[in-house]
Amino acid sequence: MTMLKTILTLAAIAILMKLAMAANYTVGNPDGRWDQSSDLGKWASSKTFFVGDNLIFQYRLNHDVLEVSKPDFDSCRANNPINSHSGGSTVITLSSQGKRYFTCGTAGHCDQGMKLEIDIVAASAPPPATPSAPPPATSSVPPTGSSVKPSVSSPPTKSSAPSPKHSHSPAPKMSPSSSPTSSPTLSPPPGVSLPAPPPSSATRVNVIAGSSFGLSFYIIMMLINL
Repeated sequence: MTMLKTILTLAAIAILMKLAMAANYTVGNPDGRWDQSSDLGKWASSKTFFVGDNLIFQYRLNHDVLEVSKPDFDSCRANNPINSHSGGSTVITLSSQGKRYFTCGTAGHCDQGMKLEIDIVAASAPPPATPSAPPPATSSVPPTGSSVKPSVSSPPTKSSAPSPKHSHSPAPKMSPSSSPTSSPTLSPPPGVSLPAPPPSSATRVNVIAGSSFGLSFYIIMMLINL
Protein backbone atom coordinates (compact mmCIF):
# COMPACT_ATOMS: atom_id res chain seq x y z
CA MET A 1 0.00 0.00 0.00
CA THR A 2 2.82 2.36 0.89
CA MET A 3 4.56 1.60 -2.42
CA LEU A 4 1.37 2.39 -4.36
CA LYS A 5 1.03 5.74 -2.59
CA THR A 6 4.64 6.57 -3.39
CA ILE A 7 4.16 5.76 -7.09
CA LEU A 8 0.98 7.83 -7.31
CA THR A 9 2.68 10.75 -5.55
CA LEU A 10 5.63 10.66 -7.96
CA ALA A 11 3.29 10.49 -10.95
CA ALA A 12 1.32 13.47 -9.69
CA ILE A 13 4.53 15.44 -9.15
CA ALA A 14 5.70 14.60 -12.69
CA ILE A 15 2.38 15.77 -14.16
CA LEU A 16 2.49 19.00 -12.18
CA MET A 17 6.06 19.68 -13.27
CA LYS A 18 5.14 19.05 -16.88
CA LEU A 19 2.20 21.40 -16.61
CA ALA A 20 4.34 24.02 -14.94
CA MET A 21 6.92 23.83 -17.74
CA ALA A 22 4.30 23.85 -20.54
CA ALA A 23 3.03 27.11 -22.02
CA ASN A 24 -0.67 27.86 -22.39
CA TYR A 25 -1.75 29.83 -25.46
CA THR A 26 -5.26 31.28 -25.73
CA VAL A 27 -5.95 31.34 -29.45
CA GLY A 28 -6.20 34.89 -30.86
CA ASN A 29 -5.26 36.68 -27.64
CA PRO A 30 -4.64 39.46 -26.74
CA ASP A 31 -6.49 41.14 -29.60
CA GLY A 32 -8.96 38.41 -30.58
CA ARG A 33 -10.17 34.86 -30.06
CA TRP A 34 -11.51 31.89 -32.01
CA ASP A 35 -13.80 33.78 -34.40
CA GLN A 36 -13.93 35.19 -37.95
CA SER A 37 -12.66 38.67 -37.03
CA SER A 38 -9.26 37.55 -35.64
CA ASP A 39 -6.15 37.30 -37.82
CA LEU A 40 -5.34 33.77 -36.70
CA GLY A 41 -2.53 33.27 -39.23
CA LYS A 42 -0.64 36.33 -37.98
CA TRP A 43 -1.21 35.27 -34.37
CA ALA A 44 0.22 31.77 -34.99
CA SER A 45 3.28 33.07 -36.87
CA SER A 46 4.26 35.22 -33.87
CA LYS A 47 4.51 32.21 -31.53
CA THR A 48 6.79 29.20 -31.16
CA PHE A 49 4.94 26.10 -30.04
CA PHE A 50 6.76 23.28 -28.27
CA VAL A 51 5.71 19.75 -27.50
CA GLY A 52 3.72 19.84 -24.24
CA ASP A 53 2.21 23.30 -24.79
CA ASN A 54 -1.57 23.79 -24.65
CA LEU A 55 -3.90 25.57 -27.07
CA ILE A 56 -6.97 27.15 -25.41
CA PHE A 57 -9.91 27.90 -27.69
CA GLN A 58 -12.49 30.35 -26.35
CA TYR A 59 -15.55 30.80 -28.62
CA ARG A 60 -19.27 31.31 -28.79
CA LEU A 61 -21.66 28.39 -29.00
CA ASN A 62 -22.30 28.96 -32.71
CA HIS A 63 -18.73 27.87 -33.36
CA ASP A 64 -16.83 24.62 -32.88
CA VAL A 65 -13.26 23.35 -33.25
CA LEU A 66 -12.42 20.69 -35.85
CA GLU A 67 -8.98 19.16 -36.27
CA VAL A 68 -8.59 18.22 -39.93
CA SER A 69 -6.01 16.98 -42.43
CA LYS A 70 -3.92 19.24 -44.62
CA PRO A 71 -6.07 18.74 -47.76
CA ASP A 72 -9.30 19.40 -45.82
CA PHE A 73 -7.69 22.47 -44.27
CA ASP A 74 -6.72 23.87 -47.65
CA SER A 75 -10.18 23.20 -49.16
CA CYS A 76 -12.15 24.02 -45.97
CA ARG A 77 -13.91 20.66 -45.98
CA ALA A 78 -15.49 19.82 -42.60
CA ASN A 79 -17.18 16.50 -43.35
CA ASN A 80 -14.25 14.27 -42.32
CA PRO A 81 -12.60 15.76 -39.18
CA ILE A 82 -9.89 13.99 -37.19
CA ASN A 83 -11.30 15.37 -33.92
CA SER A 84 -14.33 17.53 -33.16
CA HIS A 85 -14.85 19.81 -30.12
CA SER A 86 -17.67 22.09 -28.99
CA GLY A 87 -19.06 23.75 -25.85
CA GLY A 88 -17.41 27.21 -25.92
CA SER A 89 -14.04 26.23 -24.34
CA THR A 90 -11.58 23.63 -25.63
CA VAL A 91 -8.05 22.81 -24.48
CA ILE A 92 -5.81 20.83 -26.88
CA THR A 93 -2.42 19.57 -25.76
CA LEU A 94 0.31 19.58 -28.41
CA SER A 95 1.67 16.13 -27.65
CA SER A 96 3.94 15.60 -30.67
CA GLN A 97 6.00 17.66 -33.05
CA GLY A 98 4.82 18.49 -36.53
CA LYS A 99 1.97 20.48 -38.04
CA ARG A 100 -1.68 20.36 -36.94
CA TYR A 101 -4.69 22.00 -38.62
CA PHE A 102 -7.89 23.40 -37.08
CA THR A 103 -11.01 24.92 -38.61
CA CYS A 104 -14.54 25.87 -37.61
CA GLY A 105 -17.22 23.48 -38.88
CA THR A 106 -19.92 26.11 -39.20
CA ALA A 107 -20.69 26.66 -42.86
CA GLY A 108 -18.71 29.52 -44.39
CA HIS A 109 -16.65 30.29 -41.28
CA CYS A 110 -13.48 28.55 -42.54
CA ASP A 111 -13.70 30.47 -45.81
CA GLN A 112 -13.95 33.69 -43.76
CA GLY A 113 -10.56 32.96 -42.13
CA MET A 114 -11.57 30.87 -39.13
CA LYS A 115 -8.74 28.37 -39.61
CA LEU A 116 -5.46 27.80 -37.78
CA GLU A 117 -2.20 26.04 -38.74
CA ILE A 118 0.17 25.19 -35.88
CA ASP A 119 3.83 24.12 -36.33
CA ILE A 120 5.05 22.25 -33.22
CA VAL A 121 8.76 21.77 -32.53
CA ALA A 122 10.48 19.40 -30.13
CA ALA A 123 10.83 20.51 -26.53
CA SER A 124 14.00 22.47 -25.96
CA ALA A 125 16.76 20.73 -23.99
CA PRO A 126 19.89 22.20 -22.43
CA PRO A 127 22.94 21.86 -24.71
CA PRO A 128 25.23 18.95 -23.86
CA ALA A 129 28.25 19.77 -21.79
CA THR A 130 31.37 20.18 -23.90
CA PRO A 131 34.01 17.68 -22.72
CA SER A 132 37.34 19.16 -21.76
CA ALA A 133 40.08 18.59 -24.21
CA PRO A 134 42.50 16.01 -23.13
CA PRO A 135 46.06 17.19 -22.55
CA PRO A 136 48.26 16.72 -25.66
CA ALA A 137 50.17 13.48 -25.60
CA THR A 138 53.90 13.90 -25.31
CA SER A 139 55.45 12.51 -28.45
CA SER A 140 58.70 10.63 -28.22
CA VAL A 141 59.51 11.47 -31.86
CA PRO A 142 61.89 14.45 -32.12
CA PRO A 143 60.55 17.47 -34.05
CA THR A 144 61.41 17.88 -37.70
CA GLY A 145 64.78 19.54 -38.27
CA SER A 146 66.15 18.77 -34.86
CA SER A 147 69.17 16.54 -34.52
CA VAL A 148 69.27 14.20 -31.61
CA LYS A 149 72.50 12.31 -31.04
CA PRO A 150 71.98 8.91 -29.55
CA SER A 151 73.64 8.34 -26.26
CA VAL A 152 76.47 5.85 -26.72
CA SER A 153 77.99 4.47 -23.58
CA SER A 154 81.79 4.34 -23.74
CA PRO A 155 83.40 0.96 -23.13
CA PRO A 156 84.88 0.48 -19.71
CA THR A 157 88.45 1.78 -19.44
CA LYS A 158 90.92 -0.98 -18.95
CA SER A 159 93.27 -0.47 -16.09
CA SER A 160 96.91 -0.09 -17.05
CA ALA A 161 97.88 -2.23 -14.12
CA PRO A 162 97.73 -5.96 -14.87
CA SER A 163 95.36 -8.15 -12.96
CA PRO A 164 96.92 -9.70 -9.88
CA LYS A 165 95.88 -13.13 -11.16
CA HIS A 166 97.83 -12.78 -14.43
CA SER A 167 100.71 -10.52 -13.31
CA HIS A 168 104.20 -11.97 -13.41
CA SER A 169 106.27 -9.85 -11.09
CA PRO A 170 110.00 -10.48 -11.35
CA ALA A 171 111.64 -12.22 -8.45
CA PRO A 172 113.10 -9.88 -5.88
CA LYS A 173 116.76 -9.08 -6.48
CA MET A 174 119.27 -9.01 -3.66
CA SER A 175 121.58 -6.05 -3.60
CA PRO A 176 125.27 -7.19 -3.64
CA SER A 177 126.14 -4.86 -0.83
CA SER A 178 123.16 -5.73 1.32
CA SER A 179 123.25 -8.22 4.10
CA PRO A 180 121.36 -11.52 3.82
CA THR A 181 118.92 -10.35 6.47
CA SER A 182 117.83 -7.18 4.62
CA SER A 183 114.39 -7.11 3.01
CA PRO A 184 114.27 -7.89 -0.74
CA THR A 185 113.60 -5.02 -3.13
CA LEU A 186 110.36 -5.48 -5.13
CA SER A 187 110.04 -4.04 -8.61
CA PRO A 188 106.94 -1.80 -9.01
CA PRO A 189 104.30 -2.68 -11.57
CA PRO A 190 104.74 -1.25 -15.07
CA GLY A 191 103.66 2.36 -15.32
CA VAL A 192 103.94 2.98 -11.56
CA SER A 193 106.93 4.91 -10.22
CA LEU A 194 107.85 4.73 -6.55
CA PRO A 195 110.17 7.12 -4.69
CA ALA A 196 113.72 5.89 -4.30
CA PRO A 197 114.25 4.28 -0.89
CA PRO A 198 116.95 5.73 1.36
CA PRO A 199 120.24 3.88 1.40
CA SER A 200 120.36 1.02 3.85
CA SER A 201 122.65 0.97 6.83
CA ALA A 202 124.65 -1.91 5.32
CA THR A 203 125.40 0.19 2.22
CA ARG A 204 126.57 3.08 4.33
CA VAL A 205 128.93 0.73 6.30
CA ASN A 206 130.43 -0.60 3.07
CA VAL A 207 131.04 2.90 1.73
CA ILE A 208 132.75 3.97 4.96
CA ALA A 209 134.87 0.80 5.01
CA GLY A 210 135.94 1.32 1.40
CA SER A 211 136.89 4.91 2.07
CA SER A 212 138.96 3.95 5.13
CA PHE A 213 140.78 1.21 3.17
CA GLY A 214 141.66 3.63 0.38
CA LEU A 215 142.95 6.22 2.83
CA SER A 216 145.12 3.64 4.61
CA PHE A 217 146.58 2.41 1.32
CA TYR A 218 147.42 5.98 0.34
CA ILE A 219 149.25 6.66 3.62
CA ILE A 220 151.29 3.38 3.27
CA MET A 221 152.42 4.36 -0.24
CA MET A 222 153.45 7.80 1.01
CA LEU A 223 155.57 6.20 3.75
CA ILE A 224 157.26 3.79 1.28
CA ASN A 225 158.27 6.65 -0.97
CA LEU A 226 159.84 8.40 1.95
